[in-house]
Amino acid sequence: MSAETPTVGRPRAFDEETVLDRAAEVFWRHGYEGASLTALTGAMGINRPSLYATFGSKQELFQRAFARYHETQVARARAALEQPTAYTAIEAFLRSSADGLTAGDHPPGCLSVQGGLACSPENAGIAEILAAGRAATESVLEARLSRAADEGDLPPGMDARALARFVMALSEGHAVHAAAGARREDLQASVDIALQAVLPHS
Repeated sequence: MSAETPTVGRPRAFDEETVLDRAAEVFWRHGYEGASLTALTGAMGINRPSLYATFGSKQELFQRAFARYHETQVARARAALEQPTAYTAIEAFLRSSADGLTAGDHPPGCLSVQGGLACSPENAGIAEILAAGRAATESVLEARLSRAADEGDLPPGMDARALARFVMALSEGHAVHAAAGARREDLQASVDIALQAVLPHS
C-alpha cells in the first residue's frame, strides 16, 4: 500500500465549533429549508461525507448549530437580567438584544426567529426546536421578573408572566424588523417607548 493512501478513520481536520458557527450563519441567512447542502458544506469548508459522518443529517446539524447559538443568547440574557431592578433588567435585556440584532458580524435579526419562519409539514420539528429555544429565554426572563414581584419591585397587580411575554414579543418583533433593514437607533427608540409604557423608572 502506498504511503500516500488515506487511512480509514483518520481524525477530522476541522474544528467542530468553527464549522457549527459557519453552519448557523447559513441557516440564519436562508432559513432551514433554504439552506442547501451545497451552501452548508461550502461555508463549513467540508465535504458531504464529512458532514454526514460528523453530524448525521442536515436536521442534526441544525440542532447542534442552534444549540450552540442559543447557549450564547441565554448567557447574554442572564447577564442583562443581573441588573438590580426590574426596570434596569428589562432595559438591559432589550437594549442588548437590539444591539445584537443589528451587529455587523453576523446576519441581521435572530436565528431563532428566522431559521424556521416557513417550514413544510415534514420539517415542523425545526419550528418546534426554535420555539423551545425562545420559550427557554422567556422562562429566564419570567423567573427574574417573578423575583422582582416577590421583592415588591413591580407595580401592584403586574403579572410577571405577562410582562415577560410582552418583553419577548417586543424583542422578537425587533428581530423581524432588523432582518428587514431597521437600524439600531430605530430599535432603541422603540425600547425607549416600551420602557415608558410598561414600568416607571426606579
